[in-house]
Amino acid sequence: MEASPATPAFAERLETLGRKSVHFIEEVGNGGILVAESFYWVLFGRRDRQPVRMAAVIEQAMETGIRAIPIVALLAGTIGIMLAIQGIHTLRIFGAESRVTIGIAFSVVREFAPLITGILVAGRSGSALAARIGTMKINQEIDALKVMGINPTRFLVVPALISMIVMVPALALLSDFVGLLAAGLYVGFDLGISLAAYTHDILDILSLDDLTHGLGKACIFAVLIAVIGVVNGAGVQGGAEGVGKATTRAVVQSISAIVLTDMLFAFVATR
Repeated sequence: MEASPATPAFAERLETLGRKSVHFIEEVGNGGILVAESFYWVLFGRRDRQPVRMAAVIEQAMETGIRAIPIVALLAGTIGIMLAIQGIHTLRIFGAESRVTIGIAFSVVREFAPLITGILVAGRSGSALAARIGTMKINQEIDALKVMGINPTRFLVVPALISMIVMVPALALLSDFVGLLAAGLYVGFDLGISLAAYTHDILDILSLDDLTHGLGKACIFAVLIAVIGVVNGAGVQGGAEGVGKATTRAVVQSISAIVLTDMLFAFVATR
């Protein structure tokens, strides 16, 4: 009995799917190992006489956080105004536009502030991290570190991871304030509600759990951005073209992981 002409094509597709699945599992495993090694060097690096370089952490924090303040504040204010516009327009149908502060408060603090901050940091700092490590791998600088007895994870990954974990929640908190303030100014302009009354409503609506919900997600986003950037950078092949592909892949994977994690986090937290 002769084999069907479709059989080789099906086998080839199945083989491709298997290779991609193995590669995905390998990347997830590498990411987990990186996180474990990073925490090891944070906790025991001084004991092993290879402490984490605080100067590198501060330098990374400046690049990740301080220099990102203008764009984060701009987009947070824009999102806040957009939520106010859409909220007033929707609630006006029911004659309840004065209750728009409820939707604004929960949307900004629990969802949009950490989400927008994570996406911005992924596009700005995650891509830079992947490109830097990818370039170092192509130039064999990572191999040179190993020859010199310097652990690449401690030297390259830990400062980036620590700075992300500190600065992404800090930027998300800034986004909370800027987004709520911008929304409050528009609500005052459209509905005539004073900023003091708006602030009073916001403080009555929000609780500490709402704030920790958003900041907790920001911490998870920070780890995802750093790990995905490092894994893609360390897997670069093919010269400068490979660096470009790895950088693009890091941004796409980081944003996808952030959005999916945000959805799962919201689903679990609201059960």
